[in-house]
Amino acid sequence: MATGIRSDDFSIPAGRSRPRRIVLLGATGSIGRSTVDLLERDPRGFEVAAVAGGRDVEALARVARAVRAEFAAIADPDALGALKQALSGSGIEVGAGPAAVVEAAEREADLVVSAIVGAAGVVPTHAALRLGRDVALANKECLVCAGAPFMREAEKAGARLLPMDSEHNAIFQALGGADPATIERMTLTASGGPFRTWTRTAIAEATPEQALAHPNWAMGPKITIDCAGMMNKGLELIEAHHLFGVPAARLDVVVHPQSIVHGLVSFSDGSVTAGLAVPDMRVPIAHCLAFPDRLTTPARRLDLAAIGQLTFERPDFERFPALRLALDALGEGGGLPTVLNAANEIAVEGFLSRRIGFEGIHRHVAAACEAALKDGTAREPGSVEEALDIDHIVRERSRAALAMPAASGMLTLT
Repeated sequence: MATGIRSDDFSIPAGRSRPRRIVLLGATGSIGRSTVDLLERDPRGFEVAAVAGGRDVEALARVARAVRAEFAAIADPDALGALKQALSGSGIEVGAGPAAVVEAAEREADLVVSAIVGAAGVVPTHAALRLGRDVALANKECLVCAGAPFMREAEKAGARLLPMDSEHNAIFQALGGADPATIERMTLTASGGPFRTWTRTAIAEATPEQALAHPNWAMGPKITIDCAGMMNKGLELIEAHHLFGVPAARLDVVVHPQSIVHGLVSFSDGSVTAGLAVPDMRVPIAHCLAFPDRLTTPARRLDLAAIGQLTFERPDFERFPALRLALDALGEGGGLPTVLNAANEIAVEGFLSRRIGFEGIHRHVAAACEAALKDGTAREPGSVEEALDIDHIVRERSRAALAMPAASGMLTLT
């Protein structure tokens, strides 16, 4: 396994004589929009080699024009004509389809921002890594789906991963170049989401609208649903395991409703360092964009006296069983995290389309994991391509299962 990253793994440049070139994958999502906000505030510090989006042509065209991108790629292969029309007269090159998104990822750049949600971000991010590009990683599925081979590829190519998720970025900053052997524990914080104080019965009956009402963060629907059930925190633990090279036994979660402390590192001498900031994704994004320098952001400044109180709780695995599923997958290893991630993505789609209830998400994922362990699907992937093969198998099974009537939300996969 890769040894992980430390904040002293990056040399400080003597001085930049040119703007930093950026590729932005997932330009129209919540992370992408926050990144664009920062790029627009410092047009002389950055130039944008490429932007990529999923299906929203108009949003991608607006972003491409706003940041004066050289190339714009839309994942929907049928949207090429619409994108050409939307960018007519701009001089911006255009492409459509998955291959065009990979082309965007491979454009010459100092930093590739990987913000495509879900396993769809794995292939283009992997393409950037193989060319030795530095990657600001906001797509946790890259490491959940294909963690070990992904880290091996990064090490082989000399590519460096900067964690852009708020929790991992806080850990990264809190490490301070410490010797990994001195780390006793890494703790990620969770807000608890909209259901933190709800009973299990109430959570099981929650509607998509209720699950999407996150109290602290404005995110895309998939991540927001994951947060509501705390699956997101489980995925982040798997990501942290690969990103920092820390064994599962030394990873921990604590519920922190205020979302001010994002991550903590406990050392062998008893000291603890923590990363604190207001809940604004522009803070970790800015850290990655300028690293090892600092940008000035418009984020509200932290005023602890005004906040007055920070509280912490242990997670409740009875009310949030998805977190336990993710921890079990991390402990089992092999390809089980890949199975977990694929089944969860399809189950979240099923909940958002009202095919299953909220409780059906973790029930479906549990059934998928059990089936994959029995038939050998959860084998250790030797490469990113093998991980994607497992991902494809589980998605097809999950889609078939969700098409079956299941009044209780319990799904059987065969």
